Amino acid sequence: MPGDVAGHALSLRGITKRYGGFAAAQDVSLEIGRGEFLTLLGPSGSGKTTLLMCIAGFVAPDAGQVLLDGRDITALPPERRDFGMVFQGYALFPHLSVAENVAFPLRVRRLSKPEQTAKVRAALDLVQLGGLADRMPAQLSGGQQQRVALARALVFDPALLLLDEPLSALDKKLRAELQEELKALHRRVGRTFVNVTHDQEEALSLSDRIAILNGGRLVQQGSPAQLYEAPRSRFVADFLGKANFIAGRAEPDGGGIRAGATRVALAPGARPPAGALVLLALRPEKVALLSPGQGADTVVDGTVERWSYLGSGFSLVVATADLGPLRAILPAWNAPFAPAEGLPVRLGWAAGAAVPVEEDAPAAPAPLAP
Repeated sequence: MPGDVAGHALSLRGITKRYGGFAAAQDVSLEIGRGEFLTLLGPSGSGKTTLLMCIAGFVAPDAGQVLLDGRDITALPPERRDFGMVFQGYALFPHLSVAENVAFPLRVRRLSKPEQTAKVRAALDLVQLGGLADRMPAQLSGGQQQRVALARALVFDPALLLLDEPLSALDKKLRAELQEELKALHRRVGRTFVNVTHDQEEALSLSDRIAILNGGRLVQQGSPAQLYEAPRSRFVADFLGKANFIAGRAEPDGGGIRAGATRVALAPGARPPAGALVLLALRPEKVALLSPGQGADTVVDGTVERWSYLGSGFSLVVATADLGPLRAILPAWNAPFAPAEGLPVRLGWAAGAAVPVEEDAPAAPAPLAP
């Protein structure tokens, strides 16, 4: 398997797909760079699988274009797109051995036996299954079957690798292990990967860039850190991890908002107009438990309403008079107290921790197909 072949660039321009009166994808435009690992992320029904099927050629868009390296492939059938694909259920042939499964795309392309043997061996070595070539799929674990599916998708040197929730059938521990392997595999082969998932942690750990979809629309895209640290909307902040939401009116100097008697400090660059209604998103891990006499840009008193032990930390829900319930995640190994319901606590955070986000507009009804 050559690992030095440059990946290919993919462009989606105004992709729209309707099923009756339901718009599964609405005017989606997206640029995917050469060698990039991009994840389409969203809840069920958000349009991510529809977009992947449009890229693969299994679904024809009602409007828009799919371009590979600038060449329009919208009307090209799937078998002529030269894309590798890994499905959620792996889709291995149960009556074929591991080597025969991996060789199948090469047989279809009528490569010679020596070429098939060499490429299959290289592909299995790439996914660390070189010693299992003669096994049958039923003799493999779920993680091994997933590796076979990856080897089969990569063995013919595809232009792109498309991944349709490839890890969702695995248990949490194995899924975490294979996420690391998949990321390392992407680095080794240098291909362009397009992944679909509804798992936020998977998207954050695997991707160079994430495109978040909701209601068939692309709502935000960026690196994992950009999306997590600077979400534009309540939906993105809430979907990509947990968040506290705080609403208040901007103070005259623009340096904070007022929610009841509590002043919530804002980062210097925020500066909303005086009196404007502002919605803030605050990640629970950015909330600190303050010791007596300790200060912070924003300080609020409250009472522990409920708590849970997460192993690495404690998750607290603290009832406050002005800001409602606030969630805080605190490290467990040096926690200064034993959590208990009804315990009075003081919370604080830095000015840049709470970021302004847009309130989500009510979803507009999808336009009917003409």
